[in-house]
Amino acid sequence: MLEAPTTPELAELEARPAARRRPLLGYAMVVSAASLWAANGVVSKVILQSGLSSFRLSEVRALGGAILFTALVLVVKPRALRVGLREAPWLVAFGLCLAFVQFFYFVAIERLEIGVALVLQYLSPVWVALWARFYVREPVRRRLWLALALALAGLSLVVELWGGGAGLDGGGVAACLAASFAYAGWILLADRSLERGRETISLPAIGFVVTLVFWTFAQPWWSFPAGVLDDDVSLLGRIEDVNLPISVLLAFVFVLGTFVPFLLIFGALRHLSPTRVTVVAMIEPVVAALVAYGWLGEELATGQIAGCLLVLAGVGLAQTARATRPAG
Repeated sequence: MLEAPTTPELAELEARPAARRRPLLGYAMVVSAASLWAANGVVSKVILQSGLSSFRLSEVRALGGAILFTALVLVVKPRALRVGLREAPWLVAFGLCLAFVQFFYFVAIERLEIGVALVLQYLSPVWVALWARFYVREPVRRRLWLALALALAGLSLVVELWGGGAGLDGGGVAACLAASFAYAGWILLADRSLERGRETISLPAIGFVVTLVFWTFAQPWWSFPAGVLDDDVSLLGRIEDVNLPISVLLAFVFVLGTFVPFLLIFGALRHLSPTRVTVVAMIEPVVAALVAYGWLGEELATGQIAGCLLVLAGVGLAQTARATRPAG
């Protein structure tokens, strides 16, 4: 899941000759990234069901992200990793938000159907638009109120509010909402850094390094249960007879669930506006629900499916509520 940054990429996109843009390639890259993130949710759930805690999975993913993204930046543009003293506190906050987004997401998918968890986490653009309207006093379009109404109506259907929410785990729903607020902070801090000249390619690297440092202090590496890496675990659901080492599943999370999707999203920004990238990326919960159904046998009630669609419609409107000019 990714909220594409705004101002710098828009300027770059508008300055780029139209002949060099390939919109179809951009859409293909976004769909591929969203699909990989969706599959990553299922793989992560299998890892969590094997006994590795949400804390440890967050820590291990931070390690993989820090290594891969930092290596990329060192090869492509090493100077992009330079951080000034004034910028440092904001980047630390950015990395901490990333840490909490991952942790609460893992807690959520351990307790809930993956499609539901992702839809609830996707509420973050609605919180961002509300923050822009009431805190920053930034002009927003009237569609924000329709977006909020759709999101709240969809949320009530997803959590089955009419039945007291008995159909869903309360801790899982709380984790989803916590993840959505943390992700809103991540979005706002990313926007701030980019508007002040921070290069996009360095943000994931710095974010994951800060996250790694946080988890290293929160739960030292010398207490990590390294023996589990060689354990064979069932892939659960409809393929429960298949077993793979946890290390192989973690490799998927590192490479195909984190590194490659980010590269695809950044590549898509060369061909599409950020608004289009983020709206198209909203297929992630849909794909995740389909993968979870086909792999794990997770099913949603008809009302929950309708609620998911309402939430996504609201999020789609909220994505463009802050726009001050047509995007893409």
